[in-house]
Formats: sequence, C-alpha cells, structure tokens
Amino acid sequence: MSIFVDKNTRLVVQGITGKEGQFHTRHCIDYGTQVVAGVTPGKGGQKMDDVPVFNTVSDAVEKAGANCSLIFVPPPFAADAIMEAADAGVDLIIAITEGIPVMDMLKVKNYLKSKPCRLIGPNCPGIITPGQCKVGIMPGPIHKPGGPIGVVSRSGTLTYEVVHQLTQKNIGQTTCIGIGGDPVNGTNFIDCLQAFEADGKTEGIVMVGEIGGDAEEKAAQFISAHMSKPVVGFIAGLTAPPGRRMGHAGAIISGNSGTAQGKIDAMKAGGIHVCENLGALGDLCEEVFK
Repeated sequence: MSIFVDKNTRLVVQGITGKEGQFHTRHCIDYGTQVVAGVTPGKGGQKMDDVPVFNTVSDAVEKAGANCSLIFVPPPFAADAIMEAADAGVDLIIAITEGIPVMDMLKVKNYLKSKPCRLIGPNCPGIITPGQCKVGIMPGPIHKPGGPIGVVSRSGTLTYEVVHQLTQKNIGQTTCIGIGGDPVNGTNFIDCLQAFEADGKTEGIVMVGEIGGDAEEKAAQFISAHMSKPVVGFIAGLTAPPGRRMGHAGAIISGNSGTAQGKIDAMKAGGIHVCENLGALGDLCEEVFK
C-alpha cells in the first residue's frame, strides 16, 4: 500500500511548457506516472510531447480526469496556481516552487481551509510511491519498491540521502514525502505520521527534521501518544549559528526556540530512535526495523 499517491494517480502539471516543467514531467512519465494533462494559460490546444496542454486546471480535470496537480509556476504566480487547482476540485496539490512570499502562503493556507484537498509543499521535492508513481523532482532510481518503511522529511536532499541508505540496506519504502522547509506549508509531519500509522504496509517511519519552528517537537508528542510503529529520526543543523537562515526559509533559530539539540531531546523523550550521525542512519534503520 501507500499514502496519498499510487498507480491510479492522474497528474496535471501546471507550468508544463516551461523548462523545469518539461524536464521533470518527462522524468515523471519515464518513471511510470500517469501524466494526463498540462496547464499553461494561453497555450491550450498544444501538446508537450504526447501530453495535452489546457488553459485552465478545471479543463484538465473535466477533459482528462486529473486528480493531482504538480506545480512548476514562478513564485509571484504560484499562490494563484495552488488556489486554482483547489477550485478545480483537485484532491492533491504538490507545489515544488521555491520562494513563494510568506504572505501569499498565509492567504493560500486560509483559502484551503474550506477546500477538500491536500497541499504538499511549497519548496519541496514532492512525493513518490516507489514503483508506482513519482510526483516531483526526486531521483527515481534510488527508491526501492515494496516497503515497509515510510519516509517524511523537511529537506529534499536529505530525503534522497535517507532513501539511498535504506535502499543500500535492501530496505524498501512505501511512500517518501518531502513536506518542504518554508515557514508556512501545507501537509505537516503529523499529517504524514497519521497516514503512515493507518497504512497497513508501512511498518516503520524515518522522519527527517531541521532547525527552526516547533514542528518536530509537536510530531514527537504525537508519536509518543498515538504511534504504534517505530520511528527513526534525524535533525539537521546541529552546528547552525543562531539568527542565520540555513537553507530553507523556515530553518532559523530564534532565541532559544528551534535549536537542533532541543528537537533531538524532544524526539528522544517521545520514544524516537534518534540518529545523530547521518552517515550511520542506514545502520540504525537496519537495527531498528529488522
């Protein structure tokens, strides 16, 4: 099984005719994802390879049966793209775009409260159910189908590192999700943990966090109270200086809040198996999950 995406996902790519949109759409198709449509306003009626292009997401939903959207729209227009997908009735929206203004995302967050859809991102690598569906920019070949481990991460590149180490240990993955590192995003750690807990094929979870905010602390409390499956955790940014943004817009220590050590302590208190040396994560997962 899997969470959020599988072989039945029907994908529309917003911004499909741009350089990034074309490049990553082709990789999604090569992986086996059903890319049924693209959207670029003013270019309806064209095709990107064999994928029909529409002017609006509602056309893509109505005429191609799209139920998931992948967004490669520039930052000034990305918030409108997310809301357009929600208005069109798309169930799952994955926003890859980096640099969307925080005020725009606050508007989106409030707007989506009344919509029956899920947003992953922005500023994320996307989501993949190995062997079934890839929606995003992650390298497909490093993933191993068949489970039994779910992966959720705030960092894109660390997601790839974790997945590679799991695959090297012959540990397959059910679904891998990059939730993004912006201060305001859609799906959070707890949303993913709940879904993995309910998924019959997922037997354990790897959770990768980073400095800034309190999402990891809240997740640790949730794991302690509600999770029956083992969780391995890693926090990036142990040596990060306070007050300086490290990579993601949300990765900044403010005063005594959001430090790596504080998050590590909270994770340990929540019963998470914490790895403090990224290079040894695969070994720890092999020990905990097998």
